[in-house]
Amino acid sequence: MEEQQKVLNYLVSVEKLAEEILSDKREIIMLDKRRNENREALRELTKSQQVKNWITVGSVLIKHNLEATKSMLEADQTQLSIDINNLRSNLKVKVNDLRDLEMQPPVPGLMLVPMTQKEREGLAKAGLFN
Repeated sequence: MEEQQKVLNYLVSVEKLAEEILSDKREIIMLDKRRNENREALRELTKSQQVKNWITVGSVLIKHNLEATKSMLEADQTQLSIDINNLRSNLKVKVNDLRDLEMQPPVPGLMLVPMTQKEREGLAKAGLFN
């Protein structure tokens, strides 16, 4: 009976983590779609010759100043990018945790990050990087 409980707990933890991974992937897709829609809206606003434009905030339609609308969309773009990057970095950790639970080796190269400017400059000074 105790062995069955251990197996059940193991399966529950694996399924819970797998569901979190799928949920995060869906959220990344949803946020990326919203980011693309904002990008399209910003592009249309740059083409606009009007001083005020109609925007939707939730389910309300508002006539708003062009510059304020642009700054609001740009702030939203920045926040969306931050949220997407946070979800992506957390997703990498969760995938590795799931692989640990499944007793598989971590995905090679999953946790790689690009070199910073300081690191590149240091390597260039040492003659190791062009």
